[in-house]
Parts: sequence; C-alpha cells; structure tokens
Amino acid sequence: MLARPNGGPGRVIVALDTTDAGHARALADAALPHAGLLKFGLEFFGALGGPGVRDVAAGRPFFLDLKFHDIPNTVGAAVRAVLPLAPAMLTVHAAGGPAMVQAACRAAEAAGDARPMVLAVTVLTSLDAETLAATGVSGGPVQQVLRLARLALDAGADGLVCSAREVAPLRDAFGAAPALVVPGIRPAGSAADDQARTMTPADAVRAGADWLVIGRPITAAADPARAAAVIAADLP
Repeated sequence: MLARPNGGPGRVIVALDTTDAGHARALADAALPHAGLLKFGLEFFGALGGPGVRDVAAGRPFFLDLKFHDIPNTVGAAVRAVLPLAPAMLTVHAAGGPAMVQAACRAAEAAGDARPMVLAVTVLTSLDAETLAATGVSGGPVQQVLRLARLALDAGADGLVCSAREVAPLRDAFGAAPALVVPGIRPAGSAADDQARTMTPADAVRAGADWLVIGRPITAAADPARAAAVIAADLP
C-alpha cells in the first residue's frame, strides 16, 4: 500500500479533469516532477476509461477517484474490476454505509501487496451548511464529516477525503492513523471556482493533511510545471 508522503512534492496530487488524452499526458509530464500522484476522476474515466488511464499514467502512481456508491455487492465488484489498472488509491462514498465500505475494502485485498488505499469520501467540498440542510443533513459540514468518518474508519477504510476545514477536527477525533486526502485546495489569490470550503496548500498541511488534490490552479495555469513547482516549494 502507498506510503504516506514525508513532505514537499510528494503531497501533491494533480487532478487531470479533461477528456483529451493528449492534453492529460502533457499536463502529467509537466506536473509530475513537482507532484506525487496523478488523479483520474469521472470526467476522464467516462471519456477514456481504463485504456486512457493506462496510457496517461504510464506506470506512474495515480489516484482513481470514481467515488463508488451503490449496494455492497456492486461496489465490491466495481473495485475488483478496476484493480488491474493498479491504482494507488480509490474512493467510495462513506454515505453508502458500513457494509458497502467493508465490501470495497475486502475487494481491494485481492490486489495483495499492490492493494490500493481505500478512501471514504465524507462531504464534498462543493457543499456548505445550507446545501447540506437542503438534503436533510443538519448540524453543518464538520458534524457530518465526523459522523461519516467514524462510520468509514470502523468499517475498515484506510483514510478519508475531506475539505481542509475538517482536517483539524478529524485529527483531534482520530489522531494520526487515518490518511487524509484533501481537495478544494486553492493557493492564495486563486479563484474558488465551485468549491465552498477551501484552504491554501501550506495551511492544509499544517492542519494535518497528508495529500492535497489540486486541479485548476495547476492545470489551468499558463505554465503548469511552474505552478506545480511553486505550490510544492511552499509545502512543509
């Protein structure tokens, strides 16, 4: 299983949210000297599938962020189906419940020593208290993240996906054990875009984040390599 990063570039996960394989390869080549992993999400996978992941990853470590959320049997089968791609990390929604998270973790064991880290997504970084309330969840993001985190970790998840705003409360509640992967990262002066709960890269690491998922501040920059290098150089 993937080891925790010990600082700097290894903490950065570059999100390749594109349907263009050539563009994704160029971004990966530019950013990876200053990052630890690539990330392939629903947009990329929906357009290019497993062959696209293999082509762009080219043997480099990557995070497969498909956020599986279905009945336990289906999620277990989905995890087994992507294991031949050899992801270093994959995601399920904690809200799918303990049996679903357990099914994902059991399925991941089939990869043996190459078992991917199973991360449970808590509350999406695009959601705020008002939006959560509209879905019937009261108490705000922190309370819901802590609730789902306990469920997922008790079910065997290796770590969590959360916003940087919840990193410190999670460390207070669960200590250093769970891996924390944090999207919604925005360097100072960057646009928030569609993210509701953001933080700068250095502040997120100081709060206790292990990995930072960074997309547009790198991939939409005029010079993606320089943008990645500047971010990595600023990390504890």
